[in-house]
Amino acid sequence: MPLTLPPPAGAHDPVTPEGHQEPVTPEHRASGPPSQAQPLLRQEAKGEEEEGEETGVQGAWGTATAEPGWRVWGKAAEAAAAEEGQVEARGAAAAGSGSPAGGAGGGRGSWRRLLAWLRRPPQCCPCAAPLPRSAAHCCHGGTKMAALAYNLGKREINHYFSVRSAKVLALVAVLLLAACHLASRRYRGNDSCEYLLSSGRFLGEKVWQPHSCMMHKYKISEAKNCLVDKHIAFIGDSRIRQLFYSFVKIINPQFKEEGNKHGNIPFEDKISSVKVDFLWHPEVNGSMKQCIKVWTEDSVAKPHVIIAGAATWSIKIHNGSNEALSQYKMNITSIAPLLEKLAKTSDVYWVLQDPVYEDLLSENRKMITNEKIDAYNEAAVSILNSSTRNSKSNVKMFSVSKLIAQETITESLDGLHLPESSRETSAMILMNVYCNKILKPVDGSCCQPRPPLTLIQKLAACFFTLSIIGYLIFYIIHRNTHRKNKPCTDLESGEEKKNIINTSVSPLEILLQSFCKLGLIMAYFYMCDRANLFMKENKFYTHSTFFIPIIYILVLGVFYNENTKETKVLNREQTDEWKGWMQLVILIYHISGASTFLPVYMHIRVLVAAYLFQTGYGHFSYFWIKGDFGIHRVCQVLFRLNFLVVVLCIVMDRPYQFYYFVPLVTVWFMVIYVTLALWPQIIQKKANGNCFWHFGLLLKLAFLLLCICFLAYSQGAFEKIFSLWPLSKCFELKGNVYEWWFRWRLDRYTYSIWASSCKNKAECNELHPSVSVVQILAFILIRNIPGYARSVYSSFFAWFGKISLELFICQYHIWLAADTRGILVLIPGNPMLNIIVSTFIFVCVAHEISQITNDLAQIIIPKDNSSLLKRLACIAAFFCGLLILSSIQDKSRH
Repeated sequence: MPLTLPPPAGAHDPVTPEGHQEPVTPEHRASGPPSQAQPLLRQEAKGEEEEGEETGVQGAWGTATAEPGWRVWGKAAEAAAAEEGQVEARGAAAAGSGSPAGGAGGGRGSWRRLLAWLRRPPQCCPCAAPLPRSAAHCCHGGTKMAALAYNLGKREINHYFSVRSAKVLALVAVLLLAACHLASRRYRGNDSCEYLLSSGRFLGEKVWQPHSCMMHKYKISEAKNCLVDKHIAFIGDSRIRQLFYSFVKIINPQFKEEGNKHGNIPFEDKISSVKVDFLWHPEVNGSMKQCIKVWTEDSVAKPHVIIAGAATWSIKIHNGSNEALSQYKMNITSIAPLLEKLAKTSDVYWVLQDPVYEDLLSENRKMITNEKIDAYNEAAVSILNSSTRNSKSNVKMFSVSKLIAQETITESLDGLHLPESSRETSAMILMNVYCNKILKPVDGSCCQPRPPLTLIQKLAACFFTLSIIGYLIFYIIHRNTHRKNKPCTDLESGEEKKNIINTSVSPLEILLQSFCKLGLIMAYFYMCDRANLFMKENKFYTHSTFFIPIIYILVLGVFYNENTKETKVLNREQTDEWKGWMQLVILIYHISGASTFLPVYMHIRVLVAAYLFQTGYGHFSYFWIKGDFGIHRVCQVLFRLNFLVVVLCIVMDRPYQFYYFVPLVTVWFMVIYVTLALWPQIIQKKANGNCFWHFGLLLKLAFLLLCICFLAYSQGAFEKIFSLWPLSKCFELKGNVYEWWFRWRLDRYTYSIWASSCKNKAECNELHPSVSVVQILAFILIRNIPGYARSVYSSFFAWFGKISLELFICQYHIWLAADTRGILVLIPGNPMLNIIVSTFIFVCVAHEISQITNDLAQIIIPKDNSSLLKRLACIAAFFCGLLILSSIQDKSRH
């Protein structure tokens, strides 16, 4: 049954029955309220809308989003105001323009038109029977006021806050934030290890967040790999013994807390040759000094890492006397030079004493007060930090355990010893301090130095620098030329004579300008995710952090809506809208860390599959209708899909497969292209071909399905194909192509039925590609069956849909952090403001990159086949050189 469009708004009078309606004449439409004036005037302005879309006229949400309604209601308001003599003809003409320049008269003219329209005597629907005056007021008074005020408000937003002004504001914000962070780094130091050891906060009950950096949660295999052939020594009292047990359990979770509590406890993993010892020295005295002295004299027995600390036993044994504190200062002063000597070749940490929960302390521990503990800690810090006169002490203060204990000591069983979760956090901090600089985990930015620049990155920096210099030179020359051709005044007539100047922009200028802007943007990418200038934090999921932003964007999407240019199923505005809201949901999913919540994870899999469906549907529709299988179309699509990713692979030193969605879309585009282009071609013109054509079509589709199933269920064959050079350079990640096989297999069919029966991610991922089509088709039907739903779309979502690919890729480095594992922190200490500012900059950057890609695509991919072939030869030479340089880099790393 065909879908029909319902009558336009205003065709039915809300008061008069349908049987008594009269036809609406053009005269009635022109003088009636906005709801009736709109259809006719929209047809008159159709040519202007299409021209505006082609030339890229933009409002607050992009190309021609709120324009049509403004043209209609602006003219209607001006006509009403003109009747009362409230608006001059000049102001009416300016307000009737559909471009941002048309509103240059400011907000005063707009609001004068609103007041004039509201002061106009109320009129009822021309198609309705005569009504009393009160009924006429009811018919149009409130609707007229609300509609016109709503659209005038959107015009004010478009006039005063355009995309261009937003990007300028984003640039200023980036410069200010970079300057502030650079000054902070110079003032407070650039060592993230100090922040890890001394500051942080809880992001929940058990998730510890260090200040300004990310902490990695080490697995057993990672810990053994880091500590192979290493010797770690814990020396101190019962609190240090607890820390020792928690540290060992990272390596061997089955290790039990057994043995003499007041004696030495050894641990050794023979497979990885890891040795961890606890040495019982509950007081800082001669016994501890002698143990440390032996290590300074014997380089073989000296541990690689030493964790020491003690004080509570001294307070307890001497009943908290001041003499005991004085003796403690003397003893720690005597061992400070020994610790400093050890710290030159080993990592030495002094653990400050944690606070106690005095209400739970037993009677024989009542003298251990927080006041006494603070005094002992102050003594240790002052003495150990002053052990070297002219330089900073090499002995590191492990003071972060104090902050952890302040939040969790109330959960202690005896008021003295910390709960297990707190000890595990302290042990994981120690592991991060030592192992991050060795293993360099992506989500462990604490204690990691800035990665050195590769040869390819250096060449890219030189290229962008030369592009910026070249554009500045070109701009200065062009400006001087423009000044020489400036209009001069005719002294006799008093009028300006304008010289004829060719104002067309040359391709060279566009090329230099695009690479100049791209170079500045890539510098921001590098600062955010490689240079350690800005801070990073771990994600922490709560239901509110995911669902509340979803509600916000839903409200905005409903608020900004426009009429579509066409009402067919899956028209361009509708698909842009679909891509937009899906992309926004995916972004919220990533930044909130919602992948840990299985129902949300599976729903996001639906959206990713739907995005792939839309991409395939769009390419299929083009080839089916146009029948254009030329090389220009293919190169244009491949360039737009891959340009940003190729640049990021070079600048950020990441493999192509790291940005998995682009390889996925690229491969499926080529599959669609080859399937449709090979004989028999699948195009609309040949749809009614002979039986031989249909038979060939069935064979081709059957062969395609067979190949997909074979590669999906034969992992070995798939890996052999994509492990061949140079395919391996594109699809390998961490030395193998498993991730590519997983992503390709996961979305080989589009997702449909909600896999409600699955209980874990592995089971869900198995069900995901097998059950197909129903959910996506159900959404298409629900969105398109009502005629009204097909005739409107959300301009808010559609604006984001037009830059959805750039948003998906850019989030990796300038919205998220550590390659999507964390969150970028531009404004520390205020998570809400940080999200607002970073999101604003992120969206502006994505929009600018989209424009740069479109500009470069027109220049690099010309329509002339001979020129295109030359460009393709240059591009092939570029990638060959890139592969050679990449191979050289890989060999040097190994």
